[in-house]
Amino acid sequence: MKFQTFLLLTLFCLIYVNSISQTVKISYKESSEQQKYAAGKLTDALREENYKISDEADFYIKLDVNKRKMEDEAFTIISDNNSIEITGGDERGLIYGCLALAEDIKNGIKLMDCQPKNEKPFLPFRTIKFDLPWDTYRHSYALDIHDQTCRDTVFWKVFLDMMAENRFNSLTLWNLHPYTFLIKPTNFPESSPWSDKEMKEWQTLFHSIMRMANERAIDTYIIPFNIFVTPEFAKAHNVALDNLEHDYYVEGDTSEIIKQYTRECVTQMLEEYPNLTGMGLTLGEGMGGMTPAQREKWIRETIIEGMDQAKRKSKLIHRIPFSSTTASLGNTSIETERMTRKIIEDEARLGCFEKPIWADLKFNWSHAHSTPDLIKVHGGKLYDTYFDPIPEDYKIVWTARNEDFFCLRWGVPSFIRNHINQNKQEYSGGYIIGSETYIPAKDYFTKDTIGINWKYAFERQWLFYKLWGRLLYNPDTPDEVFNSEFTRRYGEPGKNLLKAYSYASSTQLKIASDFDCTWDFTLYGEGIMALDNQTRRVDYISIDRLINQLPLDTNIVSINEYVNTLLSGGSFPENKITPDRLATMFVKDCSFAISLTKEIDISKNKTLKYEVADITAWSFLGLHFSEKIRGGICLQKFRLTGDESERTKAVAHLQKALLYWDQLIKLTEPLYNEMPLQHLSQQEGKSWKENYDLRFHWKLLRPDVAKDVETARNAEFVSETTN
Repeated sequence: MKFQTFLLLTLFCLIYVNSISQTVKISYKESSEQQKYAAGKLTDALREENYKISDEADFYIKLDVNKRKMEDEAFTIISDNNSIEITGGDERGLIYGCLALAEDIKNGIKLMDCQPKNEKPFLPFRTIKFDLPWDTYRHSYALDIHDQTCRDTVFWKVFLDMMAENRFNSLTLWNLHPYTFLIKPTNFPESSPWSDKEMKEWQTLFHSIMRMANERAIDTYIIPFNIFVTPEFAKAHNVALDNLEHDYYVEGDTSEIIKQYTRECVTQMLEEYPNLTGMGLTLGEGMGGMTPAQREKWIRETIIEGMDQAKRKSKLIHRIPFSSTTASLGNTSIETERMTRKIIEDEARLGCFEKPIWADLKFNWSHAHSTPDLIKVHGGKLYDTYFDPIPEDYKIVWTARNEDFFCLRWGVPSFIRNHINQNKQEYSGGYIIGSETYIPAKDYFTKDTIGINWKYAFERQWLFYKLWGRLLYNPDTPDEVFNSEFTRRYGEPGKNLLKAYSYASSTQLKIASDFDCTWDFTLYGEGIMALDNQTRRVDYISIDRLINQLPLDTNIVSINEYVNTLLSGGSFPENKITPDRLATMFVKDCSFAISLTKEIDISKNKTLKYEVADITAWSFLGLHFSEKIRGGICLQKFRLTGDESERTKAVAHLQKALLYWDQLIKLTEPLYNEMPLQHLSQQEGKSWKENYDLRFHWKLLRPDVAKDVETARNAEFVSETTN
């Protein structure tokens, strides 16, 4: 009897505990837009799990900001019986705390069981680079196709929600000449191409973007390229007439009227958009024929002075110059570094800027998804001028450009953690993540959209943004956070997907590390394509190109060097990654990734089908590249020794590489359209207009892949001496 009574009491207690968690009151400062947003996201999560929001509740959640006891962007979550208190060091930290609790709730954790948490930012600047589809840096259908999507405020709401959820705290908006989309210049109305109605629509859009960003505690920056004016302005004032179509590498027009126009546009834009956090500046495009000092002087007399004349403070991103010559594409130099450091420090002394100034450099040029070791920046070698002595008024931020994968989903958490931790120094400010040749807006990839759970391109690549954003905020964020997201989306079949992605999409890292690359079109990883310096075409990387190409990562040995060294009786130290070892790494990682997903039932979930397909696609690409490397080794041995058995092995390896490519085609053809690709606009002897409609798909490259086999079959013995 006593035992039965005990059971009844226990059951009653369980029912009671569950019941008191069903009605919740959230208290917050209602005059704060950021706290209202935080409470709203928490409310949404609670309602999804069948909690009721009521003023008369059994469970209380209190939101608060304590700037005196906590640092900016930090948060704590404290649970006590029937209440939870979320405190942020500022409004942004409070949002992150609410999103952290909302994440637990979505993962099925009851309010009564939520554990205390406290987190703080590892890096203060966590930014997305978003190139706008209007007046784009380059011209192609791949960019223009996003026009209508990016005019829709619903898109921006969803995108900004994603940013907040993943702890990105800044959005940078880029195009060649942004002012004309935000203002009608008071003293230069003739420069505007818009009717009053059209101008109002543009202003409504940008005010909405900045207002929604402000609600989510996301900073916004407008980043123009220089020097550009509207065609209307050029014709009205008889200046810059050689660049009415806005090509990005042209001679700089430094006319006084352009200086005045630019300066006034900057001031007017900052004053008309109070939610705009600041601006960035670049020193390359539209500045051909100008020395680094002349470029900096022009920037100082226009953008910097325009910011100084605005009736408020703002923030500044100063992009480090990538040319030490008068050419738009030049080399780095220590003299340019010294000059630039002094200029940035002088800018910091102006009263118009909030400190620190963000000094931006491209990590490994346009291909950060390669090695976490800093090999080069845009222009070449980076000296130590910006770091020694440690700067007081600026912080270095790394642009991690992605010009390598637009279609396939990607995610390697260990790589991102290593990248962040390895490059965190006293002078570090953070990262800018994004692309110049891809806009993550309209999904033009997916062939059959019925039954999928995403609408926009960035939603397909949710793992990429979640990994970069959350790990930039806290690189100690455990893999379990990302595993839980897979489980929430797909249930039991999702449990191995993070691990599978980690192994499969490391294919990209190994390809980019093995292939020395610089600017955007010099490599396109997921297509195994690169710029041919002789034809100036972006083509499939031939076997001969792979044999002779130097690696980006200095720890990797090229096929040519490897074979020459072996044939001369030499060897390599243990820390060097030889081609045969690299090929083995591809096989090991990709085979394991396939094994993790081969038993997953994808028949009932179309979104899951795409996830698994992308893991498999990366794996086929890696296995293809492995056979290509082995084929290259054998082919080079034959050419230098005349050993016919090596030719036979080369043909066999390259035939196997073709089989993996055919499997890739079979997998992706039903899933993906022939896709517009910016890289294909780089075709010798043709304008971007002639290449406007060129498309990418792996099936379109098959003839080039097959040529490798014929190259090996038709190869000739060269000599017994090394190349």
